[in-house]
Amino acid sequence: MSDPRTALEAIGQLPDVEIDIADAALQLARADAPDADWELARAHLSELARDAVELSRTVSPDDLPGRAEALMGLIAVRLGDRAATETYDDEANANLIRVTERRRGLPVALGILWLHAARAVGWGAHGVDFPGHFLVALEGSKRLVLDVFGGGAVLEARELRALIKRVDGPRAELRPGLLAPMSARGVLLRLQANLQVRRLRAQDLTGALVCTEDMLRIAPDESSLWREAALINQRLDRVAAALRCFEHFLSLVPKGDAAVRARAAMEELKTRLN
Repeated sequence: MSDPRTALEAIGQLPDVEIDIADAALQLARADAPDADWELARAHLSELARDAVELSRTVSPDDLPGRAEALMGLIAVRLGDRAATETYDDEANANLIRVTERRRGLPVALGILWLHAARAVGWGAHGVDFPGHFLVALEGSKRLVLDVFGGGAVLEARELRALIKRVDGPRAELRPGLLAPMSARGVLLRLQANLQVRRLRAQDLTGALVCTEDMLRIAPDESSLWREAALINQRLDRVAAALRCFEHFLSLVPKGDAAVRARAAMEELKTRLN
């Protein structure tokens, strides 16, 4: 297989509907953990897809709860009952290779496995960018929202309302757009953001920059990432790189307050070159 970062750049040129979300997550994991056994992880993904296809033959085409139950059982067999017992602090929980090895991971990493299995069968499914907690929705005659971190429990309006209150405070309520489908690219960026944020908090600027650059490989038109890359390069005193990133940001966002701040930052950086 090609170099993972070359593969990520190729993924970055694909329309979102053509992205194989599990393979893309595998490439991100390879780039971040080059010594990990990615071939074993790829075999796991293939087996998961094959088992999902076999299992789908036992589910009525119109039985959406049956789909959820089938996927819940399949993931439980593959990952066991420890899948969601880890803390959020371990970076391995956001690396798909490590997740398949250790059989545990963050909600978004587990969600990618659910999406991979569902899409192998041709069942409609998408990620939900719920505040503070990634969810998966199955699509059919209606929609079922699942908490993959909770083993695939179906979340009705009452549970969703309780969840948003835990995240945003007691006055928070469900609002339009909260359960909007995420793109495949959006799910992958949320996965990587876990690494980026942890490294920034730990003052690992170099590691955070590497993560941000990998995010840009799969989402080269994501203006906010160019700004973040510029700011990290600025903090690392990588003046030329920061200027290039700001320039790319301005090519995508030429107007507005953020553009004004970017131009001011560039002027300050240019003084360092003199």
